Amino acid sequence: MGSDDTGDRPTRSTRRTFLSASAAATAATAATVAVPALAAPATATDAPPPGPGRTLRPQRPDRELRELLRQVDPRRVEAIVRRLAAFGTRHTLSSQDDPQRGIGAARDWIHARLQEYAATSGGRMTVELQSYIQQPASRIPTATRITNVVATLRGTTSPNRTYVVTGHYDSRVTDVMDAVSDSPGADDDASGVAVVMELARLMASRPTAATVVFAAVAAEEQGLYGSAYLAQQLKAAGADVQGMFSDDIVGSSTADDGTRDPYAVRLFAEGVPTAETPAEASTRQSVGGENDSPSRQLARFVRDVAENDATGMRVRVIYRRDRYLRGSDHISFLREGWPAARFTEPNEDFAHQHQDVRVQDGQQFGDLPEFCDFGYIARVARVNGAALWSLAQAPGTPKGAVIVTTDLTNNTTLRWQRGTEPDLAGYEVVWRETTAAEWQRVIPVGDVTEVSIDLSKDNVFFGIRAVGRDGLRSPVAFPRPGS
Repeated sequence: MGSDDTGDRPTRSTRRTFLSASAAATAATAATVAVPALAAPATATDAPPPGPGRTLRPQRPDRELRELLRQVDPRRVEAIVRRLAAFGTRHTLSSQDDPQRGIGAARDWIHARLQEYAATSGGRMTVELQSYIQQPASRIPTATRITNVVATLRGTTSPNRTYVVTGHYDSRVTDVMDAVSDSPGADDDASGVAVVMELARLMASRPTAATVVFAAVAAEEQGLYGSAYLAQQLKAAGADVQGMFSDDIVGSSTADDGTRDPYAVRLFAEGVPTAETPAEASTRQSVGGENDSPSRQLARFVRDVAENDATGMRVRVIYRRDRYLRGSDHISFLREGWPAARFTEPNEDFAHQHQDVRVQDGQQFGDLPEFCDFGYIARVARVNGAALWSLAQAPGTPKGAVIVTTDLTNNTTLRWQRGTEPDLAGYEVVWRETTAAEWQRVIPVGDVTEVSIDLSKDNVFFGIRAVGRDGLRSPVAFPRPGS
């Protein structure tokens, strides 16, 4: 993947460096990602502010990523969705030992396919049935075995740094406790499982620097039980989860009124962190960090690497944790304090979600495969693939980022911890106006862990991101006040 700017990077950062950069900078219109028939023209509000650094531009996919995304196969996606729907029901409380019908049959089929993919990995990918007994609880009337099917692609150089992608393989109808009726669950959420499985197939044979976990989780419809257990197990293992995506209802771009938006996907990303402590809330209130949670930085990263001609998609970031009255498996990871976001289709047809399969007044209800768009699911898989590959190959998000606030000054000093990645080349400072949704300017600062910038910390927002030797960038770390 190419760099978003060219030229020499200073190995030592000085105030003169940034004064020179400021004098050389010119205000230019922000680049608009080329997505067919979707890209909006730039407006005056898109122009980056004058000041240190250069206009920030999207990361372009390199040849290796383009080839990975090219191989996403809509026919395989369709086969997965149709096979999962053919199990009749995948309700969490349905049969676990019937070889043809129920959640157990679906579990075993997913497990077998992932094992086939893992066989191409040279030992890097392992597959497990991650089970526990859920005691009676909300929507779980009796003790029930919950099983996630988890494929782990272990990183080659930073194996503890982990990224997770999930789809839930359980399904439901109108009555969330009905474990008997046909519940094909094609859009919700065989579509998300198809994304996870297709990416597991393609990435299994490709080494990644960091670890990627591909999980088909259970019991989402009953209360996020499977994903909560997966998150807890990762926490107990000490995994450094730096990003998680839930793909839930990504099967169609057609709304109930026929409106179509086949080249867009929504990405829900919370502002105020779910796991925020009272002390962190106080800091956020004082500095105005409501739009700079780790999940928002993750969402910005997705747009940076996945809105391009290799995916053919526009990522519409929604500044919410999830939709009204709904919630998905990313919430389990938010509760553990990790960056997480939820992909879902741009328009929804609620006649084909959470509905008994029936014809009523001439209208077909039910979550059936014929209402899915398999080309669309493949494009969503490419967005996920671009994000996961770029995350797993780039250096990790900088840790310990601090904006120094011990003195009243009209400049800004930033500090952070140096990463341990063997391919780490250095760092960049990014900044934007406080009213801007996206980072606007970037300042290469080299392989340093402290820098002073001739720009007031009171007037703009700053962030730090790592850069690998191949030009891949990490998500941005938003600094906390400190010394």
